[in-house]
Amino acid sequence: MTARIGVVTFPGTLDDRDTQRAVRVAGAEAVPLWHKDKDLKQVDAVVLPGGFSYGDYLRAGAISRFSPVMESVIEQAKAGMPVLGICNGFQVLTETHLLPGAMLRNNHLHFICRDQKLRVENAETAWTADYTAGQEISVPLKNIDGQYTADERTLDMLEAEGRVAFRYLDMNPNGSLRDIAGITNEAGNVVGLMPHPEHAVEPLVGTGRTDGLGFFTSILKKLVNA
Repeated sequence: MTARIGVVTFPGTLDDRDTQRAVRVAGAEAVPLWHKDKDLKQVDAVVLPGGFSYGDYLRAGAISRFSPVMESVIEQAKAGMPVLGICNGFQVLTETHLLPGAMLRNNHLHFICRDQKLRVENAETAWTADYTAGQEISVPLKNIDGQYTADERTLDMLEAEGRVAFRYLDMNPNGSLRDIAGITNEAGNVVGLMPHPEHAVEPLVGTGRTDGLGFFTSILKKLVNA
């Protein structure tokens, strides 16, 4: 039976179709989910893709957090469903408190778009198992509110519990504390990151590499072997 991975579209979402394609390239079925619909259509996992949902008014992700679909996503995530938040999706996950911390405007106050080198810090989550700890990958990054922040106690907790999933290498593109590019919840089923793995799944486009495909093959193998 084919794994079904839902991809949520909010008003202002940009990367839902790229994410759907990445899901299909990995071998799963991509299921479009609309922000006003609480029905998750019996999907096995959910991706909150990148973009500028609701124009980033108030704060990035602050309005999307109250969309009807998020009621179901929050409930299912707490029950163990795998959820991946990419860029704006990561911002939504912090607003829902499924992941700790918050996102601020980039420290240089400019939008940034570049290929970004990352180091995999945690290869034991539902979305990173096809990587190895310490592996270096390169995926596109594009954001203006990408500076991850949290209080020192929270940062120390994330470090101590191995919940920093990815760290920026070579340069910190947005001022994120401790070079954090992505984190996971305690259970390892919810992961959020600012870079865009869905743009690095085919050699023809994106970085010209397939370094981002591991996110989608990781979750597929977990679901198939569950």
